[in-house]
Amino acid sequence: MTAVPLNTVNTDNIERLEVHGQQSNSKDLLGSAEALLTQQGVDFSQAGGVSALPILNGMMGDRIKVSIDGSDITASCANQMNPPLSYISANQIESTQVVAGVSPVSAGGDNIAGVIKVNSLQPIFDQSVDVIWQSGTVSGGYKSVSDTTLAAVNATIASQTLSFSYQGSYEDANSYVDGHGDKVLDTLYQSQNHALMAAWQDDTQRLDVKLTHQHIPFQGFANQYMDMTNNDSFGAIVRYQLDLENDGIFSAQMNWHRVEHEMGFFSEEKTGKMPMETTGQDLSYQLHWQFPINKDAILLLGQEYYLYQLDDSWPAVTGSTMMSPNDYININNGERKRAAVFAEWQQTLNRRWWLSAGLRYEYVSTDADEVQPYNTMSMMGMTNVNAAAAEAFNAIERQRDDHIIDSSLLARYQLSDTETLELGLARKSRAPNLYERYSWGQSTMATTMIGWYGDGNGYIGNPDLNQETAHTMSAAYKQINDDFSLTTTAWYSDINDYIDANVVGSFNSSGLEGNSRNILQFTNVDATLYGAKIDAEYQFVQQPSGKWSVTANLSATHGERDDTHQPLYQIKPLQTELGLHHQRGDWQNSVTWQWVAEKDRVDNTRLENTTGSFSLLNLSSSITWQQARISVAVKNLLDEYYQLPLGGVSIAEYKADNSYGFEQIAGAGRSLELSVNYSF
Repeated sequence: MTAVPLNTVNTDNIERLEVHGQQSNSKDLLGSAEALLTQQGVDFSQAGGVSALPILNGMMGDRIKVSIDGSDITASCANQMNPPLSYISANQIESTQVVAGVSPVSAGGDNIAGVIKVNSLQPIFDQSVDVIWQSGTVSGGYKSVSDTTLAAVNATIASQTLSFSYQGSYEDANSYVDGHGDKVLDTLYQSQNHALMAAWQDDTQRLDVKLTHQHIPFQGFANQYMDMTNNDSFGAIVRYQLDLENDGIFSAQMNWHRVEHEMGFFSEEKTGKMPMETTGQDLSYQLHWQFPINKDAILLLGQEYYLYQLDDSWPAVTGSTMMSPNDYININNGERKRAAVFAEWQQTLNRRWWLSAGLRYEYVSTDADEVQPYNTMSMMGMTNVNAAAAEAFNAIERQRDDHIIDSSLLARYQLSDTETLELGLARKSRAPNLYERYSWGQSTMATTMIGWYGDGNGYIGNPDLNQETAHTMSAAYKQINDDFSLTTTAWYSDINDYIDANVVGSFNSSGLEGNSRNILQFTNVDATLYGAKIDAEYQFVQQPSGKWSVTANLSATHGERDDTHQPLYQIKPLQTELGLHHQRGDWQNSVTWQWVAEKDRVDNTRLENTTGSFSLLNLSSSITWQQARISVAVKNLLDEYYQLPLGGVSIAEYKADNSYGFEQIAGAGRSLELSVNYSF
């Protein structure tokens, strides 16, 4: 039996239905998954060193379904410091798929921006009757800009029927420096990930088991008021697949993930005293069937269930008048339940046309128990707004139910042997998360603990939020020749009840002019997003001296509220990249030049900063010799100073010196990066 990935029964079909998705493989990268996914067109909202939030089609966070080996992991933090991608390192990843915008319903629900699928559970089997050594790698790396050390190890043993493997990684980084040589405060971190995998197979079935553990003792978040002071998680995945021969394939999977997360302060680079403790747990299962209707058509059926549980409390601070004597209960026994069914038809109509049509229904229910403030005392005759807010919150019916209907229609037309046209239409919806609905505090301190935007503002939840619904259409033209490839994509999304925010108050903790921030409450608005992307590659020399090629890409995104035409938050400005690449045998070299335009369309509600245009020059070279691979790179060769358009404001810099206000986080300066990978 040939080993196949089981994260969904239609893994092999997903790429054929992608309107503008990409797939990639990586086995020797170090660090987080961010570098790998950036190569596939995913943008990131900068946060902690391993916790950046992905952005697709101008939308980030929960609007994107991130599937790790077919399982859903929910960010258990009011600042989303532990998003799904933070739980897997690059050396663990076998393959990734990015489906932006128009994703088939079989790829997952409860998202409007797209799907990122990460697969690490792909066991290797051998022809031997006995369990014998298969492969192993040991990797190490260093980055000068942040004095980062990285290490990873992978090992596999297997027989005809059994496979066992281990994957581990470690990363330790200090705060990086910018192009002026100044330290970018509170960007230091340390993390480690471990995974044990076992698999069994016979001629018709396979069983996979994966156990995971992550430990992050500290991670700085320059654009948040708090830092991560501990993150411990444990997870388990069990998969079963049965080949029904002429009757298709049946797949079942169960997932469990638990995290204990703590926030506070650990470094002199951003000081304070306020502990926060969060416990989250994900439980889910997926049942999938793939039925061959005939040689040209298949039917995909699925039934799925997801349960997420959350407790978020802020322990009382001894000696503090405001933050005592009670623990502040932010989310008490929060629950988010999802039950889903879907059906999807895929058919090759003739040698030119291929079609896919799908329908998905989800029932989403959220709820939370009663809460409490630190105290109910009024100070200096002023109303205790949190005590009043807790009383009002406890008095309402808090359960909310959403009924979600998703649909997708995708078509591919073969214009010629080298050209294809892909078209897609989709209706996708997402129900609000627990923090968007149930964050009830209204004081400056309480609201500034909520929000994953890195903008320095405060946020209040809204129990009456509606689900977001995006109607998206997309078109892509692809041409692939022996020495030339071109992909052009355009997309448009009309979103009803987009979850944005309105200003309900303001504060100024320094009293200095220009240092005000807003208190915002989540609200539904209508919004429009659209964009385009071009990727091209041309190989212009292929001689014994080596292969030479050039690559180019361009991307642009526009997003705005329909009522005010105000720009949406964190929309990336126009970006281009040119690359020159050389390969001679096992020696590879590249030089890339990236240019990012000025960001002048900003969200005034969130007091978003403008940023100037900048360009970065990067060099890299790698060589493989026998079992070893050595890589050398210089990032930002010219040591350019620039500010991150999607980086948010530096609260760490503001706390150190508030005379400059809330400045945008600066990007990393010149960095020499080395890595060695040895296979055995």
